Amino acid sequence: MRAILERSNLLKSLNHVHRVVERRNTIPILSNVLLRASGDTLTLKATDLDLEVLETVPAEIGRAGGTTVPAHMLYDIVRKLPDGSEVQLETAPDGQTLLVRSGRSSFALQMLPESDFPDLTTGEFPVRFQIAAPVFKSLIDRTQFAISTEETRYYLNGIYLHTPTIEGRTLLRAVATDGHRLARAQTAVPAGADGMPGIIIPRKTVGEIQKLLDGADAASTADIEISDTKIRVTFGSVVLTSKLIDGTFPDYARVIPQNNDKALKVDRATFSNAVDRVSTIASERGRAVKLSLGEDGRLSLTVNNPDSGSATEEIDVDYQQAPLDIGFNSRYLLDIAGQLKTATALFRFADPGSPTLIQDEGDDEALYVLMPMRV
Repeated sequence: MRAILERSNLLKSLNHVHRVVERRNTIPILSNVLLRASGDTLTLKATDLDLEVLETVPAEIGRAGGTTVPAHMLYDIVRKLPDGSEVQLETAPDGQTLLVRSGRSSFALQMLPESDFPDLTTGEFPVRFQIAAPVFKSLIDRTQFAISTEETRYYLNGIYLHTPTIEGRTLLRAVATDGHRLARAQTAVPAGADGMPGIIIPRKTVGEIQKLLDGADAASTADIEISDTKIRVTFGSVVLTSKLIDGTFPDYARVIPQNNDKALKVDRATFSNAVDRVSTIASERGRAVKLSLGEDGRLSLTVNNPDSGSATEEIDVDYQQAPLDIGFNSRYLLDIAGQLKTATALFRFADPGSPTLIQDEGDDEALYVLMPMRV
């Protein structure tokens, strides 16, 4: 194999694929990136057996062929080469090493055979559809923060993507929850997605999809393919294939309150900044902030920490119900406020011990549920 390509193109592709590779591996081949040269392109592929990323880049191919070399080492080498340089990749005559040359720099990396590299992409993907890349990224961005990190409830370690029909309208809906908070975002179902199986996309895959679609322009689309066990996302020259979480997502609709009758409207930025300021005092463990609502149109935010002191701030709000004191984890409040898009945030309370609904005023496409804390 011999290929010559621009350093910037190779680095961009390695940046996509090398992140999949775990730095510690008991299976040596999983530490490597697969390089395959043919025609006028170089294909790079990496996997951890649950997630696979493949990218094709233009290259000048002198000799077709394929091999595998340590992914993080190759990435670090290319990253440290000068901007604008050309990189030559060539298998040595001994068949044991890949020579990496650029200018006066030369490296020899140990290879493992291409035939040992696992293939995650086999199998049929019966569901296929296209979706605007910014729309798909928005679904993920607005829900991913609520993914559980508790491994015992593995079925919560991802985003649940499904297509419910609500009042005659079929939606593509993303949901995530960790038991303390729930995030739900939705959009009109794309053509071809109606009737797809409900799937749980793992947390690591969610993160890679976010990075893949980062900066996607409004006109760009992502191709989605789904089976009962896998999802494949194609965007530009990158193909991401991942296993799905084999589990049943809980009936999240049961925890979304329907009768929260105490409505609070507040300027989102003002509220977020106030929570951020008073939470400076909060303890790392509890992070509790108390919200006190009066009939005078003011919200008082209070934090008490026996070890460091206290903080209070008042802001003007639109609230015309009975007085209410309720506590929340300040970090969870800030996470949700960071996902709201409009200038005004809408809170719906029931009582100090019941879940609270939070959403943008006038926008039903995203909804958040937050469990209160005792303060």
